[in-house]
Amino acid sequence: MARDQIDTQPIESRDELVAWLEAGCKPPQRFRIGTEHEKFPFTLNGHAPVPYEGANGIRALLEGMQALNSWEPIMEGEAIIGLADTVGGGAISLEPGGQFELSGAPLASIHETCAEVNGHLDQVREVATPLGFGFLGLGMSPKWTLAQTPVMPKGRYRIMANYMPKVGSHGLDMMFRTCTVQVNLDFASEADMVKKLRVGLALQPVATALFANSPFTEGKPNGFLSFRSEIWRDTDNERAGMLPFAFEDGMGFEAYVDYALDVPMYFIKRGDHYIDVAGSSFRDLMARKHPALPGEGPTVSDWANHLSTIFPEVRLKRYLEMRGADAGSWKNLCALPALWTGLYYDTTSLDAAWDLAKGWSAAERQKLRDDVPRLGFKAEIAGRTMLDLAREMVSIARAGLARRDRRDSQGRDETRFLKPLEDSLAEGITPAERLLARYEGPWGGSVEPVFDEDAY
Repeated sequence: MARDQIDTQPIESRDELVAWLEAGCKPPQRFRIGTEHEKFPFTLNGHAPVPYEGANGIRALLEGMQALNSWEPIMEGEAIIGLADTVGGGAISLEPGGQFELSGAPLASIHETCAEVNGHLDQVREVATPLGFGFLGLGMSPKWTLAQTPVMPKGRYRIMANYMPKVGSHGLDMMFRTCTVQVNLDFASEADMVKKLRVGLALQPVATALFANSPFTEGKPNGFLSFRSEIWRDTDNERAGMLPFAFEDGMGFEAYVDYALDVPMYFIKRGDHYIDVAGSSFRDLMARKHPALPGEGPTVSDWANHLSTIFPEVRLKRYLEMRGADAGSWKNLCALPALWTGLYYDTTSLDAAWDLAKGWSAAERQKLRDDVPRLGFKAEIAGRTMLDLAREMVSIARAGLARRDRRDSQGRDETRFLKPLEDSLAEGITPAERLLARYEGPWGGSVEPVFDEDAY
C-alpha cells in the first residue's frame, strides 16, 4: 500500500459505503490492469537484509529512485516511505520488513504492464547496484529470522505489528517475511463483480499452486511449497480467507459492506497521526460512538483505509485484487496478470472458469485452499487433481487472451505471457519444487545460491 487515502468527506450512512464500492463499475472498454509486486532487498556482500537508514539503505534507494524518475516523494514525518507517479498513477512503497513494492499504474494491456515491470526493475538495478544490494523474488524470505529483519518507519505497521500476535501465530511472518505478486482488475456491474469475485475465490488456490515459490525458512526447507499461503491460514482469520458468504444468494456490494463493517479496525488516521484502535468496530465509528473519537463519524478516507486492511484471497475495493500468488521470477510477474486477465476480461472465458468451480461446496473450496500450500499440484478437489485443473484454467485464460487480441508493436498477442505457467504444467512441478531440487542437488543443502542465481 503506497499511500493512505485522503478524502475528508463525511460518511453519514451505510448506503454511502455501498455507493463508494459501486462507483468502481465501469464499461468494459475502460477496463484496466494494475500489477503489483514485492521483492526482498539484500546486500550483495553477505546476503543480509537491508536496513532503512544509512548511506546504503532503503532510504538512499528511494532517494536515488526519486532523482531518477522525478516521482513525488511520499513522506511520513521526516522519513521518505514511497514515491508516487502523479501523472501515470503508479507508486513505489515499502512493506513492513523493507520489501520493495511497485504498485503499477492502471494500464490497458499485459504488454504495457509487463513493460512497466521491466522498466521498474531496470531502474531499481541502476540505483541499487552502486549501493551494494540486489533484489530477490520469492514468496518468503529464505534466510533471515524475524529478529534479523529490519522494520520500516511507517505508523500503520507499528499498529499492525502490535496487534497481529493477539489474533494469530503468523501475522509477523506475513508482515515482515513474505512477498506477493497480484493483479487488480475491473468489473462492469454488481453482477459482474459477484461473478468475478466467486471465480477468483474458487480458483485462487490454483493460482497459489501455479506460483508456489516459498519453500525455505531460515535457511532450510519448511515443508511447504507456498509457505506464504500457509502463513495466511493463521494470520488473522477475521480479515482473511475464502469468504464463503460470497457464494450465497443475495451477494452484492451490500453484503461485502456488512462483512467489512464487522472486520476489526487497525487504525484511524487524522492528519499525519495514526490512532491505534486495533480490534475496535467500524460500526461504532459509524454510530459516532467510537471511544477514540467520541461524537465523530467516519470519512471516506477512513472507509478506504479500512478496506485496505482486509486481506481475503480476493479483495474488493473499487476493483478486485487477486491475492493468492507468491512473488517469483520476472517472467512470472507478467504471467500472473495474464492469467487473470484472460479469465476476467473475456466473457466466454469467465463463463468457462465459473463452470470449472460452480459445483464445488464451501467445504471443498476450503479444503483445496488448505491443502495447496503443502501439496501444490498434487492437491485434489471433486475428483480432479490440481495439475489437471490448472492446465484447464490456463488453457481457458489462453483462449480469452487470444480473443482479446491485444497486439504489441511486433504483432504478438498477450498469450505469450502465459508461457512460464505452461512450462511448469508441462513438467508437472511448481517453481518451489524446482528450488527444492536445486537445494538438494547442486546447491548442496544451502539457500545461499538463490541470491546469486534467482535475483532480479
